[in-house]
Amino acid sequence: MTFQPLLPLGVLLAVVGPLLVFTAVLAVRAARRWHSPTSGFGGWTRRFLMVLLLAAIGLGPSVPRTGVDTTVTAVDVFFVVDLTGSMAAEDYDGQKQRLDGVRADMQGITADIPGARYSIIAFDSQASRQLPLTTDARSVATWAQTAQREITMYSSGSLVDRPLDELTSALTGAAEQNPSNVRLVFFMSDGENTAEGTRRSYGDLARLVDGGAVLGYGTQEGGRMKEYDPVYANGGSPEGGYITDPTQPGTPDALSVIDEAELQAIAAELGIPYVHRTAPTETAPLTADVDPEQIAADGRRTLTSYHLVLWPLALLLAGLLALEAWSSGRHLGARVGVGRA
Repeated sequence: MTFQPLLPLGVLLAVVGPLLVFTAVLAVRAARRWHSPTSGFGGWTRRFLMVLLLAAIGLGPSVPRTGVDTTVTAVDVFFVVDLTGSMAAEDYDGQKQRLDGVRADMQGITADIPGARYSIIAFDSQASRQLPLTTDARSVATWAQTAQREITMYSSGSLVDRPLDELTSALTGAAEQNPSNVRLVFFMSDGENTAEGTRRSYGDLARLVDGGAVLGYGTQEGGRMKEYDPVYANGGSPEGGYITDPTQPGTPDALSVIDEAELQAIAAELGIPYVHRTAPTETAPLTADVDPEQIAADGRRTLTSYHLVLWPLALLLAGLLALEAWSSGRHLGARVGVGRA
C-alpha cells in the first residue's frame, strides 16, 4: 500500500486540518458531558470521523501494479544514409533515383520494428546526426520523405567512412545508456568513394552492433544524375540537367556505378550482411536477425502504475453521511412536533 495524494499535501492539510481540529475539540468537550442528553458527543464524534475519512481519501491510498510496456522494445535502430550526389542516380527500379529506394526501405524497416528507438545519421561531404534516438516513428518517415541529396555545386567528394565518427559516438552513447538493448545498424549507400584517401575501417564498432545490414543501391551499368540546386531554382524544379563527364570524349552524361566490393567490406567489418537493393521488396528479412527472446527478456520497459483504493473509505463515509442525515432529520422532527399525538 502506498499513497498518491489527490491534492498537494500542503493544500490538503490547509483544507482538512482546521476541520479536524474543530471537530476534535468539540467532540472532546461533548465527551466531558456525555451523560447529558444534549451533549452532542455522538454527533461531533461522527463528524470528526467523516473529516478523517475525507483526509484519508485525499491522501489517495493506492496499490502499485507493475506491468510491461509492450509499445516500447529494447531495440536501437541506427540508419546511416548516404546523401551524396550519386544517390540521385536513376538506376533503381527502372529509372527511379536511388534515394527513392532508401526512403522506401527506411519506412519499411521502421514498420517492421515498431516501438524501437530510431536514429538517423546522414553523410555527404560531411556527416551529421539528423535524428537522435527517439521512439517517434513519424519523425523517421518525415525525414525519409523530405531528405534530399547535397547541392551539386557544394559537393567536394566523399569517402564511405565519412559517418564513422558520428556512428561511433551514437553507438557508444546508446551502449552506455542502455547496455542490454539490441543495436541494429542499417548502412544505406552506393559505396562510391569520390574523394582522395583511404577509408578507415568500421571494425572497431562490430562489438557494439547486434544486427542490421549494409544496403547497396545502384547497378553495375550505372545511372545518370541530375544537378541539384534548390537555392537557384527560382520557383521551378531544383533539378537541372544531367551532370556530364568532361574527362570523356564528347563530354557524355556522367554515370554513377555501385561499388559492391566496398559495401561488402563494410558489412564484413560490422559483422552484418550485405543486401543489394534494386527494387521495392519486403524489408522484413532485413530484421530477421533480431532475437525476440532477447527483447522479451531484456527489452521491454517495466512500468509501475497505481490503482486507487478509495471505495472502502467512500463506503464508510457514505454510511456516516446517512447516519448524520437520519440524526439531523430526527432532531428536526422532534423540534417541530412531527410524530406527536
